[in-house]
Amino acid sequence: MLLCIDTGNTNTVFSIWDGNKFLTHWRIATDHRRTADEYYVWLSTLIAVRKFELDIDACIISATAPRVLFNLRVLCNRYFGIRPLVVGKPECLLPVEPRVDPGQRVGPDRLANTVGAFDRHGGYTVVVDFGTATNFDLVDCDGAYAGGVIAPGVNLSLEALHMAAAALPHVDVTTPERVIGTNTVACIQSGIYWGYIGLIEGIIKRIRIERNHDFKVVATGGLAPLFDQGFDLFDTIEDDLTMHGLRLIHDYNKEMGNG
Repeated sequence: MLLCIDTGNTNTVFSIWDGNKFLTHWRIATDHRRTADEYYVWLSTLIAVRKFELDIDACIISATAPRVLFNLRVLCNRYFGIRPLVVGKPECLLPVEPRVDPGQRVGPDRLANTVGAFDRHGGYTVVVDFGTATNFDLVDCDGAYAGGVIAPGVNLSLEALHMAAAALPHVDVTTPERVIGTNTVACIQSGIYWGYIGLIEGIIKRIRIERNHDFKVVATGGLAPLFDQGFDLFDTIEDDLTMHGLRLIHDYNKEMGNG
């Protein structure tokens, strides 16, 4: 069985692939202070609750938060007796190398999204990933990561607004009833919601113009459904896109004799 771990700046997701399907997805807050032992206690407890009979024999990690990676490596080595494959490291092979400026590195989650999107939708696809940042990742005709856009995430924008302006409250993002708010909370919610609708529409439009080609648009991340309410922004929403990409990268490395 394959353990896939996707560590973002806010949350870390653990998924287990049994060779045919993902059995489960578990989420925990990302914390670089969490030790390998703590990870194992948490993970083994959830496994016991679900009454899984598991034999983890492989692991792949996508770690956007580098300081968390060490303890995840220790987790795999100490408790499963395996050396994990880490996306973005030289020893982890990709089906197609990313097309970026020399010396530049691409976030491992973006690489996994690219591989997953190409497998399901082919080339000329844009992945919109709603995380701590809102990423737009361009999948070229041959499956290569071909660049993208990074914008502040929705919740990050709300938090920054609250911290920078003492008189403004912290609000939850939601779909406002009207564009024009008649109280402070409604005004902020409208600005965030309609601002991000405009951001998504505008960036996708400019990508299509710049590349002179139509693109399928795939959304992932927890807030994706909130921005897909009758606006035809996305062709599809896929919550498991990153995990699907991690599984494919693992399989590719295995086929190449690299793990």
